[in-house]
Amino acid sequence: MTPPVKNFVIDFDSTFTKVEGLDLLVEMALNNHADKHSVVKEVKEITDKGMSGELGFEDSLKKRIALLKANKSDVNKLSERLKTEVSSSFKRNRDFFKEYSENIYIVSSGFKDFILPVVEEMGVKPENVYANEFRYDEENNIIGFDESNVLAKDNGKVTLLKNLKLQGDIYVIGDGYTDYEIKASGLANKFYAFTENVSRGNVLDKADHIAPSLDEILYLNKMNTAISYPKNRINVLLLENIHQDAVNGMIEEGYNVEVYPAGLDEDELCEKIKNVSILGIRSKTQVTKKVLEHANRLIAVGAFCIGTNQIDLEACLEKGVAVFNAPYSNTRSVVELALGEIILLMRNIPDKNIAMHNGEWNKSATGSVEIRGKKLGIIGYGNIGAQLSILAEGAGMDVHYYDIEEKLALGNATKCNSLEELLSISDVISLHVDGRPENTNIIGEKEFSMMKKGVVFLNLSRGQVVDIKALADNIRSGKIRGAGVDVFPEEPKGNDDPFVSELLGLPNLILTPHIGGSTLEAQKNIADFVPGKIIQYINTGSTTNSVNFPNLQLPTLENAHRLIHIHINKPGIMAKMNNVLLEHDINIMGQYLKTNEKIGYVITDIDKQYDKEVISALKAIDGTVKFRVLY
Repeated sequence: MTPPVKNFVIDFDSTFTKVEGLDLLVEMALNNHADKHSVVKEVKEITDKGMSGELGFEDSLKKRIALLKANKSDVNKLSERLKTEVSSSFKRNRDFFKEYSENIYIVSSGFKDFILPVVEEMGVKPENVYANEFRYDEENNIIGFDESNVLAKDNGKVTLLKNLKLQGDIYVIGDGYTDYEIKASGLANKFYAFTENVSRGNVLDKADHIAPSLDEILYLNKMNTAISYPKNRINVLLLENIHQDAVNGMIEEGYNVEVYPAGLDEDELCEKIKNVSILGIRSKTQVTKKVLEHANRLIAVGAFCIGTNQIDLEACLEKGVAVFNAPYSNTRSVVELALGEIILLMRNIPDKNIAMHNGEWNKSATGSVEIRGKKLGIIGYGNIGAQLSILAEGAGMDVHYYDIEEKLALGNATKCNSLEELLSISDVISLHVDGRPENTNIIGEKEFSMMKKGVVFLNLSRGQVVDIKALADNIRSGKIRGAGVDVFPEEPKGNDDPFVSELLGLPNLILTPHIGGSTLEAQKNIADFVPGKIIQYINTGSTTNSVNFPNLQLPTLENAHRLIHIHINKPGIMAKMNNVLLEHDINIMGQYLKTNEKIGYVITDIDKQYDKEVISALKAIDGTVKFRVLY
C-alpha cells in the first residue's frame, strides 16, 4: 500500500526567516524618523500579542499597518535583507525544498510582496505561496492591504487550508498561535512548534512536537536531511561553572545544553550521564570506569583545564569516547600567580597583611628579601614550568629545573640531574607536575628534609603530589619559611561546601581555592578552545589534540557520507570493513586510518547513494567499539 503524500505547511515570519518581516519593514522604513524607536517598539508589542493569541489577528494587522509608513522600494530592500535572514536549518536543507517542492506550502499572515522573492530563491513554487498583499498609491506608498484576503481575517489560515483541500497528510511548521489553529481545527495531522528563532510558551504547550530545527522535523519523518543527526538531540552536560562562552558556543551549535554549577560525585554522575553525548568538566569531577559504564551515549569528554588525571582515559578509549583538554590555555595565568606568590612570600607579605588588618604596625626589613639572585628550582619543565622559567629569569632569578623527561633548557636555566640535587640548592621550589598515580606524594617528609632551611615552597599543580601533613609540620618547624598552595588532595565540590585542611592558620602561607588558571582570559581561552575541538570532532570526525584518540586531521566532507569506525586494534579489521564495502558495491572516495596501542580509528568517505544495510554490516564487525555516520 502506497503511504499517503506528506504536505508541509510552513509559516514564514520567525520560521522560514529568523525575523518578523513586517516588524523589520517598519524599522527600515522609519530609519531616519525621530519617533522610530517608539513606533518599532509598539509594532513589536502588537506582533507578539497577535502571535501569542492575546489579540485577534485581523485587529493586530490593522494596527500595525496603520503605523507603517513605507514605500514599495522599502519592500524590495526588505526582500533582499530577508534573503540573508533565512533560518539556518532551512538554508542547510535547501535540497528538501527542491525535492519536495510540489508538497511544500508557505502559508503566512505576512505579505507576499516580500515573501515571494525569498522563498522562490529556496526552491518553493510561487503558486504554493499564500499570504496577504499590500495596496499602494500612485507613488508606490503603502496605503493598506487587501482586506478581502482570507489571511487578513481571524482564523485565516484555517479558512485557507479548508479551501485548498490538500490531499494526504498535513504537517504544520510554525511558531505562532495561528499555526496551531490549523491543527486545532482538525485540518492537520501534526503541529510542530518551531523554536529555532523564537519560543512562545503558550504555543509550545499546544504543540504535538517541539522542533528546535528543520533537521528535527525531517529526522522524525525519515526524510533526507543535510546532517546525519539533529543537533538538538545531542545532549551536553557542562559542570563546575564552565565559562559562559563555552555554554553559548554549544547552544549556538544547536546542542541541547544543561549546565550545573558544581562538580558531581561518582553516583550522581552515573545517574546524570545516561543520556549525555558530550560531557564538560573541570578538575573536581571524576570520570571513572563506573561512570563510563552508565554512559551509553557518550561521544566526547571536554576537560576545561590542563590536566586529565580526573578522567579514566583508558576506560574512555575502550568505550570509544574521545577526550579533549586545553593544554596551553591557562599557562600564563598559573605562571603569573606563581611568580606573584614567590615575591609576596620572600617579603613575608601574608603575615604582614594579616597583622595590618588586626591593627598592628610592624615596619621592619627582617626576613624580607628580593628574589633577584635567588635560586628557583622548578620541578616539572612542561608548558607552565618552562614559561615560569622565562619570567623568573627575566626578574633576575637563577633558574634550575628537574624533569623525568629530557627537556631543553630555555634561556640560562640549568638542568639538574636529580630531584635531590634540585631540592638541596634551591631557595624557592615550585611544583609543576601532572597528577599521574606515580606522582602521588612525590614531595613528602624525605624530600622536605633535603631542602634548605628557610626555603619557599609552592604547589600550584596537583593536590595529591604533596604530603600535606609533612608540609604542615615543616612550616611549623620553620624549615619552610613560606608556602603557596592552590591545590589539595581533597577539595570541596562547590563554593557552598566548607574547606578543611591541616594547613589552616599556619604562618606566611598563601592558600588559594584552585584558581591558578582562573583568570577571565584563561577561562575564555579554554571556553573557545575545548568546545571548538569537540564540535570539530562531532561534525567532521577530526581528532586533532585529543588526549586519548589517535590524532587525525580530516578534510572537509563534500558530496559524500563519512563512516567513522572505532575498533579494538587487532589485525584484519580494515580488511573486513573493505570487504563489506566491496560486497555492497560501494566506491571509496577517501580513507584514513590511525591507531594507538588500544584502538584503531578509521574514516571512510563514500558516495551518498548506498544500501543502508551496509551500516548494519559495518557495526556487526567483531571488535567494533563505536560507529557513526556523518553527512
